[in-house]
Amino acid sequence: MAGSARVTRIDFDPGPLPSLRSSYERRPARFSDVDRASWESWHWQHQNRLRKLEHFEEVLTLSDAERRAFEQSAARFRVAVTPHYAALMATANPGCPVRQQGLPQPGELRHYDFELEDPLAEEAHMPVPGITHRYPDRVLFYVSHHCPVYCRHCTRKRKVSDPTTAAARDQIEAGLHYIRTTPTARDVVISGGDPLTLSDARLREILEALRSIEHVEVIRLGTRNPVTLPQRITPELCEILRAASPVFVHTHFNHPDELSQESARALRMLLDAGCVLGNQMVLLRGVNDQPETVMELNRQLLRLGCRPYYMLQCDMAAGISHFRTPLTTGLQIMDHLRGRIGGMGVPHFVVDLPGGGGKVELVPDQIEGRHDSPWGQVVTFRNFAGERFEFVDVDPPRLDAHGDDER
Repeated sequence: MAGSARVTRIDFDPGPLPSLRSSYERRPARFSDVDRASWESWHWQHQNRLRKLEHFEEVLTLSDAERRAFEQSAARFRVAVTPHYAALMATANPGCPVRQQGLPQPGELRHYDFELEDPLAEEAHMPVPGITHRYPDRVLFYVSHHCPVYCRHCTRKRKVSDPTTAAARDQIEAGLHYIRTTPTARDVVISGGDPLTLSDARLREILEALRSIEHVEVIRLGTRNPVTLPQRITPELCEILRAASPVFVHTHFNHPDELSQESARALRMLLDAGCVLGNQMVLLRGVNDQPETVMELNRQLLRLGCRPYYMLQCDMAAGISHFRTPLTTGLQIMDHLRGRIGGMGVPHFVVDLPGGGGKVELVPDQIEGRHDSPWGQVVTFRNFAGERFEFVDVDPPRLDAHGDDER
């Protein structure tokens, strides 16, 4: 294995970027004396994360409800926010969509009987620690339970941020062994936590090991780093990803306010490294549950070469029900998107069923009625503008019986 190979630093110019603001230019006063070189270091960002209530008091005007939520829920699910992500938050608006995702919310303290600690039964479908094998041809491979920012809507709160559940080297090796000895595992999703919390050297080892397995055809990597810590996308990391190309990178942008000059640069660098980019947006009440918000996010992502892939219904995880929306909200958003943005900008709206049932896709019903004809059923459709159109759904035997050969 060439895991010890040294990667030479390559300067990268992403070219012209959309007119997005830089988080450095918006940095809070707490970081006013930080130079740009430090700000652009992912190590500095990680080491200077905001964790304590007094840290947030220095950069935001907190409401009483936010303070109470922080004091009561931070012990259950750790708090950590990078300076970059904090710079994207509105200073005095508790309803800020970025703020709601990074700061403890009062809703986390409410619990309901239908909520589940492990809503997708990932542990029940775990043949070895660190591997979930739920679908016949693909596996989830957990390589880290840490993240730069601990998102308040996390579906894996039961173990993410918990140091006692960290994926040790022997667990990762056991996962690789399972994949090697399971020929049906053709598609591997590297997940966490966030895999990019690992060192470059460790990531290289994992990717090289997976690429050496003949039956592994697809490698995917799920990361929120382009959102919360875009400085992690370095030329060195990109060369590692390029060597394993193609790597399908699933990002997790949930709102247009999460886009910045830094995140745009990170996406361009990943594209240049040969990665295929897709975004998995979680539908969150009060954050992105308006059609115009989703359309703006998807337009911006397409400009940056990242295709909207999934719009995920919020899972039935404990402590996140305040983020959940009715299913009709997602269907209404999908109905709005179709015809108003190109098909590349329309994601799959899916529900990941509790108990390990897997993903099912929901689409708006645009059939308004049916009536019979000599050739088959005539179906009345409603288009994106609310107009009605008829389409003949032919029945081949009836079609043959009623054809007119002389015309």
